[in-house]
Amino acid sequence: MSRLGSGAPPIEISKKRAVARLEAAQERLLRLRLILGGQIGEQKIGPPLTCVFEGWDASGKGGAIKRLVAPLDPRFVRVSQFAAPTYDEKRHHFLWRFWPKLPGWGGMAVFDRSWYGRVLVERVEGFATKEQWSRAYNEIVEFERTLVAEGMIIVKFWMHVDEDEQLRRFSDRANDPLRQWKLTEEDWRNREKRPLYEAAIEEMLERTDPTWAPWHVIRGNDKHYARFAVVEAVCDAVEAELRKRGHEF
Repeated sequence: MSRLGSGAPPIEISKKRAVARLEAAQERLLRLRLILGGQIGEQKIGPPLTCVFEGWDASGKGGAIKRLVAPLDPRFVRVSQFAAPTYDEKRHHFLWRFWPKLPGWGGMAVFDRSWYGRVLVERVEGFATKEQWSRAYNEIVEFERTLVAEGMIIVKFWMHVDEDEQLRRFSDRANDPLRQWKLTEEDWRNREKRPLYEAAIEEMLERTDPTWAPWHVIRGNDKHYARFAVVEAVCDAVEAELRKRGHEF
């Protein structure tokens, strides 16, 4: 059964109510972030938190990340973006370049794209051999299992929009002089390969969704819904881990 489906959110909500939910979730996240950092509460520092964002082009990743980190002290959260690996990075195992960006205890990191590029763009575009991307599913699951076993909270998002909504956003960007830079020829080429990407995404969701690092598919046709849904999901994950550790918050 497809994990993607429609990009329409599961609920209808007005912009005003969505903004109110976002603000409430941001306040909730700020408190949790201070607890993890040891700034408030009885514990010294809490477990590291990593939020991983993947999604379609123009799916709202940037806007969701912006709202996620907006209430937080920038000294204690790092946003890392990952494009194609450099020549030197290609000389190493594909996971190597991500290790230095992972947070330590008390820290938080947000990844705009991630190690899942191996089973998405590298698979579809032929940048990795079939043998390489086929074995990457188990390598990624074990990588995340190791991180979680050491105490890390991993929250993974696939930002989903349907084909019509993506085209509308592409057209908006193409006609906006201040946002045209966001739209590239590569974006249009990727759109033409959407069926291949959909197959890769479905397999990724099926094979890399362990209980210790599950995927959250955010139905992002409504940006206002998507933004509060992301922040609430992060809060839920942190609170669940703190409860498991016996912490009050």
